Amino acid sequence: MLTKLKEFLAARLGADTPSVHSAHGRHLAAAALLIEVARADYGFDPREQLALQEALRRSFDLSHAEIETLLALAEAEAREATSSYAFTRLINEEYSDEEKSDLLRAMWSVAFADGAVDKYEEHLIRKIAGLIYVPHQEFIRTRLQAAAEFEQNRG
Repeated sequence: MLTKLKEFLAARLGADTPSVHSAHGRHLAAAALLIEVARADYGFDPREQLALQEALRRSFDLSHAEIETLLALAEAEAREATSSYAFTRLINEEYSDEEKSDLLRAMWSVAFADGAVDKYEEHLIRKIAGLIYVPHQEFIRTRLQAAAEFEQNRG
């Protein structure tokens, strides 16, 4: 993962000395986890894709082109990863508690986007919440918040 990330940062974003601990490394880890949630139910609904893009835009203030590039790299990384450990380790090292909650809420938003949270999506979000040390009450709060946002946008 680190080699591809460094190549991506150097080639596409013009970073002279790319570091996995850069803002783009943080973005890649978050995007890969969001992609994992979208794929957890063995489908990648277009509504989930839109929710994922919106979450990245809102969280990181990236241009459309940057989001597309980030998603392409994150999809490749997520496909090749044998576990979520590399991504969650980076999240633990680089994210504040508030940023972790925002990421969890974004995961729930992606899961709700197709109208139903699949048991595999919920299981994955619960697992990631544990790996990034988000307390259970925050896990529940972010789920309820994402559900309310989904209902508000749907209605």
